[in-house]
Amino acid sequence: MLQNICVTLLKVPRHFFALLIKIYQRTLSPDHGIFRALWPNGYCRFHPSCSEYGRQAILKYGVFKGGFMASKRVIRCNPWNKGGEDPLP
Repeated sequence: MLQNICVTLLKVPRHFFALLIKIYQRTLSPDHGIFRALWPNGYCRFHPSCSEYGRQAILKYGVFKGGFMASKRVIRCNPWNKGGEDPLP
């Protein structure tokens, strides 16, 4: 029982940061939010989008490792990178 409580408590930060990303996606994101109409073909060069990749990485690997993976992905998302499919490992 104590182990279940500890496991649950360790997942709280993951879900908190995933929720923050989801709020960003629904509001400010050019790929998912209210500005989507300005970029009908999408803004992010990758699929899934950088914010979705970050959300999935944090949920799967935790805040630190997932956040590091998401940061690397955002840095790669630039005009000199052709983008494409880049699923979470």
